[in-house]
Amino acid sequence: MTDLQENEKLEKLWNSNYLKVWVANFMIFFSFMLLTPLLPLYLKDTFAANKQMIGIVLSGYTLFALLIRPFSGFFVDSFPRKKVLLLFYGLFCIFFGGYLAAGSLLLFAIVRTLHGAPFGATTVANSTVAIDVLHPTRRAEGIGYYGLSNNIASAIAPALAIYILNLTHSYELLFWISLITSAIGLAINATLKLNPRELVKHKAKISLDRFFLTKGWSEALTMVCFAFSYGVLATYVAIYGKEELDINGGSAFFFMLLSIGLILSRLVGSRTLRQGKITQNASVGICISAVGYLLFAMLHNPIGYYGAALVIGLGNGHMWPAYQTMFINLAPHTQRGTANSSVLISWDVGVGLGILVGGVIAEHVGYHWAFWTAWIINVVGLAGFFAYVRNSFLRNKLR
Repeated sequence: MTDLQENEKLEKLWNSNYLKVWVANFMIFFSFMLLTPLLPLYLKDTFAANKQMIGIVLSGYTLFALLIRPFSGFFVDSFPRKKVLLLFYGLFCIFFGGYLAAGSLLLFAIVRTLHGAPFGATTVANSTVAIDVLHPTRRAEGIGYYGLSNNIASAIAPALAIYILNLTHSYELLFWISLITSAIGLAINATLKLNPRELVKHKAKISLDRFFLTKGWSEALTMVCFAFSYGVLATYVAIYGKEELDINGGSAFFFMLLSIGLILSRLVGSRTLRQGKITQNASVGICISAVGYLLFAMLHNPIGYYGAALVIGLGNGHMWPAYQTMFINLAPHTQRGTANSSVLISWDVGVGLGILVGGVIAEHVGYHWAFWTAWIINVVGLAGFFAYVRNSFLRNKLR
């Protein structure tokens, strides 16, 4: 048995701190996903917003998450991580109360847009702390399992939200549940016990690389393409299913199948990531996802609707942790927060563009063209990965 194998056998993956940040991350995404799939319906039912306006209002959240990412990575690397995490998590929790107070479309748009900032910062801080508390020999595997908290939340929350809405016809109750759930996550993170670490000393001149991992520019561009596709589908799948396929409440099952695919592929992929098969995982995931988006664009029936969800989940479950590991492996340990924020920035840019562009296309030429556009952009990212990104990562990785 080699030293590495011995370490992997002895070092514990699910230590108490990792378990806490895992559960706290579940609470972030449960409270987030409880609302996200139903917000287009909420805006339509409550404020009579059209498709283009829905896209504009909801893209603001992603825009502000994007704007805060580079600075949150900088703060996480430069100040005590627990204090930064609790500050951002607290703000994320408080903003759910703003939805209860927003009585007009304008006020709702303002609250929703501003809420994106603490969400973006909290996800960076929480995931960075998760990586910190993992032993180096379990880090790649731990990154994969950490994402399961997102996926399980995404499987449960939409279905529960639609059940509650059908039972009570109350969006307000859903806002309250999100507020309480996020508060529980904040309380859990308050009990973290982190070891002191050396903070990054500020240089005389602040460089771009302190806010975005410039070595990962090609990875970032392809991630934007993959996120664009997801942004289109995730935002408009509920309205599309209801208006064109007569599937009422079907988006809950869509997200459940998506999450099942994500969970299954992460369980398999986490093991292979530990074996160092990073680009192989990414390659498999990207190809599977492209097939899923093609199915959704081609088949305008429940088979395409639900089948694509499972396939896209299987693909993204391989792709996402592999990409996050690629960013982490391109960065020195002093830029771990920056690496984390960079991959999330890339995702936010793509999702935001997908929401905005998808809304415009759906409003003017229909949903089918919006979903075909999602697939085309996904294939552009796939081509970029195989043509350049894969070999570039292998040349530049630090570990």
